[in-house]
Amino acid sequence: MKTFLTLLLCLGLCACGGSRYGGGIPVAYDPLLDAALADCPRADSLCRLLRDTPRPQREAMAYLIAYMPQGDRDTMRLDLLRENVEYACLARERYPWTKALPDSLFLNEVLPYAVVDEVRDGWRRDFFERFASCVAGCRTMEEAAGAVNRSIRTAVGVEYDTRREKTNQSPVESMRQGMASCTGLSVLLVDALRAVGIPARFVGTPAWHDDRGNHSWTEVWFDGGWHFTEYYFTDFDRAWFLADAGQAVEGDRAHGIYAVSFRPTGDWFPMVWSEASRSVNGVEVTRRYRDFSAANTEALLARGTVVPVTFTMYRNAAAEGTSAGRVEANVDIFCGAEQVGGGRTAGPVRDLNDGLSFLLEKHKTYTFRYENARGEAAEVTAAVGDGSLMVSGYME
Repeated sequence: MKTFLTLLLCLGLCACGGSRYGGGIPVAYDPLLDAALADCPRADSLCRLLRDTPRPQREAMAYLIAYMPQGDRDTMRLDLLRENVEYACLARERYPWTKALPDSLFLNEVLPYAVVDEVRDGWRRDFFERFASCVAGCRTMEEAAGAVNRSIRTAVGVEYDTRREKTNQSPVESMRQGMASCTGLSVLLVDALRAVGIPARFVGTPAWHDDRGNHSWTEVWFDGGWHFTEYYFTDFDRAWFLADAGQAVEGDRAHGIYAVSFRPTGDWFPMVWSEASRSVNGVEVTRRYRDFSAANTEALLARGTVVPVTFTMYRNAAAEGTSAGRVEANVDIFCGAEQVGGGRTAGPVRDLNDGLSFLLEKHKTYTFRYENARGEAAEVTAAVGDGSLMVSGYME
């Protein structure tokens, strides 16, 4: 009865036309808000929040209330919700690239207060102020996104470290520790970009095609499309995992690539740290990555600047060249400090021609890093010339 009376109160706020929930809210939100508030134990507080929100910001508040997960709708601190809307709308007023966005992108990819299922904390105002100087002289969204991406390590003081407390850390949790997983780093970057009005979203795969592990990264919107990047910035649409992404399996929940959406999509984002959860909306983007990887490979071969390099792991030097002596192992490839690839070598039952292959730039030196049979860090260095190259590693 209390919820029913609360809804009646909300509906009476604007009897002169438009949304029944207040001026500044498109009438299309009415059924969405009706459904969201029907079973909410604090519908009265949310209706009051809508009423007290400045009229130019009300649609943004209505969007969040309509689409936020039920747990957030029932328990999230309302002052955080209010501050999030205020500073997201302030970014839209301040930055020309945000002003130019269609409402659909602003509402779903800039406005949201959360990335996945991390703790809901108050990062928006902090990041709005922290990254303002980074984008002060920028004229385009791409330029601004690059400026944030290049400065984020120094700005937040967080590095990749598997000793972090948990996978899905919030910005405050990661900055307190000074460390995060690829998931936590991606959350930081998405939030930093959103804070200065740049559409960004979380992307990842539960496992690569060879089952050697999961990975998360960030996509940013500019020039009419999504572009991938990582916390450790090299350039947009350039990453060590591109060859792996090109082998992702479309339609396979375990080996596909998914992007997060705040608004429901009819699908969900697979979170390896919470496998049973369906609380985060998602959209599969595997095909786009497969197509991009194939086009990138074709372009590299056409330029003639790369050669095929095959890495094989053996039990020891005496077993080199034998099928039975091969060992499965995870290998990461670096050129200097930059990771440029990775993969898993073939074991003894795979075809002898089935090696771990990469296209690497000519006339550069690469380091192949792995963990040997004693659990120690090991590496092999190889100089790439003008022709194809075979490289061997040993577990013993």
